Amino acid sequence: MFEDERDDKIYNLIISNGTDLKGEYRQFVEKVYSKTDFLWKESISSSYSTAGEEFYKKVDRIILLSGLYKDNKDTFHDLLEAAEKYNIPIVLVRPYGVEEVPEILEEKAATIVGWNANCIIDSIKDSIDVI
Repeated sequence: MFEDERDDKIYNLIISNGTDLKGEYRQFVEKVYSKTDFLWKESISSSYSTAGEEFYKKVDRIILLSGLYKDNKDTFHDLLEAAEKYNIPIVLVRPYGVEEVPEILEEKAATIVGWNANCIIDSIKDSIDVI
């Protein structure tokens, strides 16, 4: 990587979590950690519905692991509302090993990505607001 192409930004992410029978959250975090030239941190709240502007104004992207949607609909809906209210782009990650994503999530996503680490990072960096 050339020096002028270096991205020193530290991306502040919310990554959907909750009931995760297939370990997709862990797999996703491992993929992101595998890219040592990508700087990031995770913001977590005990309740995304009550977290306010002070919390969300620091967030760069909301990552929705769509494989977790079925068992965590309330959290996903809270994050969808926050993304719209605070103008935060959503990166939607397909369920591990599956191409289709829930339509309600697809409609709100700035970008949809699979499980390739390079594609994930590019999607985070390049996603634009489509809300």
